[in-house]
Amino acid sequence: MLETITLAGGCFWCLEAVFLQVRGVQSANSGYMGGRIESPTYEQICRGDTGHAEVVQVTFDPQLITQAQLLDVFFAIHDPTTHNRQGNDVGTQYRSAIFASTEDQIQSSKSKLRDLKNSFTAPILTEVLLASQFWPAEVEHHDYYSKHPQQPYCRAVVEPKLRKLLTHFPSLTK
Repeated sequence: MLETITLAGGCFWCLEAVFLQVRGVQSANSGYMGGRIESPTYEQICRGDTGHAEVVQVTFDPQLITQAQLLDVFFAIHDPTTHNRQGNDVGTQYRSAIFASTEDQIQSSKSKLRDLKNSFTAPILTEVLLASQFWPAEVEHHDYYSKHPQQPYCRAVVEPKLRKLLTHFPSLTK
């Protein structure tokens, strides 16, 4: 049976590109979660006043990859110690969060955070929350990296994350 977990760790283009390359991931869909309005748009999210985070909803086969392995990748490709920021991307929409689908996912995510506590020089600021309504991003944001690999942001920000996946987790890639 497939499971779903939704992750926020900066720009959804980055997370989507990485998780689409992970073995056992059936889909990784860009969208928005955790805010106060219904059907938010990218423009609203970018203003930073909706409370939503840019997220990727990851559907995976736990027989092929565990939640812990997914979180290992997640924590390797973003900085969970920065408040509302990933590199030059700044705002609440870029915060670090795990939106769990079940109570078991919440508990295992919190356990992972405890395990990682000493792996970072600063405190981990990643929120662990029960998933709320997922709002898919506009169609132009889906598969952004595969459609625009030469775009400067993709080359400067997405590609290093993909290289990190391939370097640190070769056994987890498709």
